[in-house]
Amino acid sequence: MSVTDFDLTAFQTIAARVDGAVLHLTLNRPESRNAMSLAMVAELRRALTAAEASGAIRVVVLRGAGGHFCAGGDIKDMAAARMKAQTPGEDAVARVSAKFGALCVAYSRTPLATVAVLEGTVMGGGFGLACVADVALAGDSVAFRLPETTLGVVPAQIAPYLVERIGYSQAKRLAVSAARLDAAAALAIGLVHEVHSGDALDTALATVIASILQCAPGAVAQTKRLVAMARLTPAAELVEEAAAVFSRAVQGPEGIEGTTAFLQRRKPNWAPQ
Repeated sequence: MSVTDFDLTAFQTIAARVDGAVLHLTLNRPESRNAMSLAMVAELRRALTAAEASGAIRVVVLRGAGGHFCAGGDIKDMAAARMKAQTPGEDAVARVSAKFGALCVAYSRTPLATVAVLEGTVMGGGFGLACVADVALAGDSVAFRLPETTLGVVPAQIAPYLVERIGYSQAKRLAVSAARLDAAAALAIGLVHEVHSGDALDTALATVIASILQCAPGAVAQTKRLVAMARLTPAAELVEEAAAVFSRAVQGPEGIEGTTAFLQRRKPNWAPQ
């Protein structure tokens, strides 16, 4: 399957554009600061699935239209789910919440490299996507908010990714104080990796993409998998697994090509020439 096998114009809530090996996905509901509806969740999942199956996409970029990344879940969807929840034996609210959670899982586990470009409001499901991205670039306009507890609800689906990105102590602090973070504060606690002025974000993104494309796609996928395992597994228990992963990589097509290219003082075949 190639990237041309799925219709990039078929989406209603996101805009999709392919630039070489990069799929750019833009949350495209600017009238609601890109609030994440169930339709948007489904389209983001569909776009990622197609990218993974294409064999041609190596990087997925997420950003928002209209100067904002994402203002959280769509209130209309939540209200409709709450009405359905009155039906005995059916928990429609939990089902909606689980769909948002599954979206974050899909993007956190993808073998493709992911980059989030964060501007304006970042809340709820958008906060979760920001946390699961491999690289998070922020504009100086960014405003992270975690207001759930002020509304009597819980940042349930994004909680694991908050802990993963910034650690238990900081995640607790943000959650219990309904924190607001500007770009500088987000950078200080590791929520984002770089901060740039708005007019410099595209240049910063191009630099990150260029760096990623120098890396072998299979090695990136295996590295992401091993790093994810290392979060929860003691180093001593990973020795044999890491050795096996390294051996397969060195003796595989990418390892042979990469080391040969190094010795021949040329770029490997996966790197832009």
